[in-house]
Amino acid sequence: MLTSAERMVRARLVLERRRIAVEDLLATEISASWSRCLDAGLDPHGTPQKVVIGERELKRRREGIGQLHHLALAEIETLYNQIAGSNFLIAFADADGTVLESVADSQFGDSDAGRRIIPGSRWSEEVCGTNALGTAIVTGQPIIIHGSEHFFSCYGQVCCTAAPVRGAAGELVGMLDASSDCVSRQRHTLALVKMAATHIENGLFVHQMGSQMILAIHPRAEFLGTISAGMIALDEAGFVTAVNGRAASILVGLQVGPGSNFEQVFNEPLQKLLARLHASHQTFVRDALGSALAVAWINRGAPVARRGHAPIESRAWAALPPARPLREPAFVAEDRGVRETLALIAAAVRVNAPILIQGETGSGKEMLARYTHEVSGRNGEFVAINCAAMPEHLFEAELFGYAAGAFTGARKEGAEGLIASADGGTLLLDEIGALAPQLQATLLRFLDDRLVRTVGGRGGRIVDLQIVAATNADLAAEVAARRFRADLLYRLNTIKASLPPLRERSDFAAVLRFTLERIDSTATISEEAAARLAAHDWPGNFRELRAVLTRALLTATDRHIGLAQVAVWLPPAPNSGTRPTRSVLREKVAEAVMREFHRSGGNVSHTARNLAISRNTVYHHLREAAKRDLSIPD
Repeated sequence: MLTSAERMVRARLVLERRRIAVEDLLATEISASWSRCLDAGLDPHGTPQKVVIGERELKRRREGIGQLHHLALAEIETLYNQIAGSNFLIAFADADGTVLESVADSQFGDSDAGRRIIPGSRWSEEVCGTNALGTAIVTGQPIIIHGSEHFFSCYGQVCCTAAPVRGAAGELVGMLDASSDCVSRQRHTLALVKMAATHIENGLFVHQMGSQMILAIHPRAEFLGTISAGMIALDEAGFVTAVNGRAASILVGLQVGPGSNFEQVFNEPLQKLLARLHASHQTFVRDALGSALAVAWINRGAPVARRGHAPIESRAWAALPPARPLREPAFVAEDRGVRETLALIAAAVRVNAPILIQGETGSGKEMLARYTHEVSGRNGEFVAINCAAMPEHLFEAELFGYAAGAFTGARKEGAEGLIASADGGTLLLDEIGALAPQLQATLLRFLDDRLVRTVGGRGGRIVDLQIVAATNADLAAEVAARRFRADLLYRLNTIKASLPPLRERSDFAAVLRFTLERIDSTATISEEAAARLAAHDWPGNFRELRAVLTRALLTATDRHIGLAQVAVWLPPAPNSGTRPTRSVLREKVAEAVMREFHRSGGNVSHTARNLAISRNTVYHHLREAAKRDLSIPD
């Protein structure tokens, strides 16, 4: 039986080993959290204390935070809809780490961790050790705690992500948390949680400062109505009463905070700006350092209080549209990485953020762009522009349109450009990496102000678009090689959505069935042929798969594709000559089965489903592998 001192020594050794093992950017925060836990006398191999408040106290806390509770309820429901079905729990806690609300998938809710993260449970560090919710309270920063980074070893299979929620004065008022098992961890969870927390903060800012004049600011006008806009509250005399975090970062280098005078921050009197805002919905203003900012009065008409007066209820800032439940796309999306990307896009379209889709040729970038248009709920057209195929001398005229007689050969009545035809809808800039440098500058100017200027015309019009760009190029490398403008990449790359290549997707069997049915709904394929296709690396992705299946059907009998038909159209196996022999094909099929069996963690059912073969076939290959001591390929 270890003494208390011996347990502490052992815990310190565990901490030192953990410090060495953790190599990501959060290593310092995690190590510091472990030290705090050890100093508090917690044992990483012990059982954490379960602290749960009673129903009466829980009700009192919910009512005590007022409007914040309503905002949090709406946002955890929205966030849950974005990642529902992926073994997650979403929770909102107050400033001391007590969970006030939670919603979970049944699978995670029934787990040991899920049964602990319940309304009324307390998740501060001193109770539950290092965990995202409790550690984020201490650091005041968003954080991910993955698996064994938790202080208590019993939480080693859990991944949790948390972001703080702050009031108008910058005080910590709550925490938003998303938890799952480590297998279900999503790449984009932190981004989604941070966006949701910011949405709560913005709604709370408007509620708390509703009696003040609230201005939204952003360097780009199209972002004024989104969660990335900065917000400043001013009293009747023009003194700043509150500034949100985004406004503070936009105005970095200036003395902006409660008590600052408007004219200390901006380069003109407040009354002059208000005169322009009364005449139009939004305008531009320069800060004291000379930077131009778009500005809008987001609670126009609200009564404005003098300094020191208590806030009163006022019309709230027009909130972002609620996120819809994740819409099922018109293509196969059973792969976890693809589902994560769909959730990220569903969140991005709520704030009209530009989206950059990256993926190999034929991986489905245009399908994802069309899905973006569908989930946005926009009523306008989906317009796709192939930047690689656009003649340089006609680029501006095609995109922006032209006036009558603008150039030789132009239609006498002029023409509307492709961008204008997408007004109210979605514009896809496909193969953006192939755009000539001089045309990049033209596109950059449009992205800055969304103003369509017709060639040979006067003035212009502002359009409302969801911008989507797509490329198979490494744009960062293109920037380094000076073939692509860095400032254009910054504007397009607000949200980056990546599509995995076909060879890395876990839903190949479903993709195969879907593609074959689209070609011929009566066609069938043998298990051996399906396994051979799964073993191919598919450099051409979906386009190559469709071509191979189409060619195989041309030589198939009774619309049934067998191994022989597939082998004709696939490259020969390594070291097998110009044409694979039947024994080599069997070996490739066996390798594909063993590879999938290894990837799925030794699960026969998952292996059979993912390769579209029977469980008996999987067992057959496992027996054969055991006889021959077949190693599993890397």
